[in-house]
Amino acid sequence: MQDPFGGSFLLIIGGMFLVMIFFSITSGRKEKKKKAELLASLAKGSKVQTVGGILGTVVEVRDDELVVKVDENSNTRLRFAKSAVTTVLS
Repeated sequence: MQDPFGGSFLLIIGGMFLVMIFFSITSGRKEKKKKAELLASLAKGSKVQTVGGILGTVVEVRDDELVVKVDENSNTRLRFAKSAVTTVLS
């Protein structure tokens, strides 16, 4: 009995699978590098948005956490892990 797809069908599918895995890994590395650059750029006075959607201004930067001022009137400040920052607003 003859193979209807030819002998290279499984090779092509396997190759496509490997290419998809390669692109998945490289895009993950790019995202990780971009996040690290974002966190390294945090400084006093930066306006940020957290994972929870809280907007505020960085008042203090520590090793792995930030103090963010979220309300000007009552001078409310919250502590966040640096990893909670998703965006630095301009």
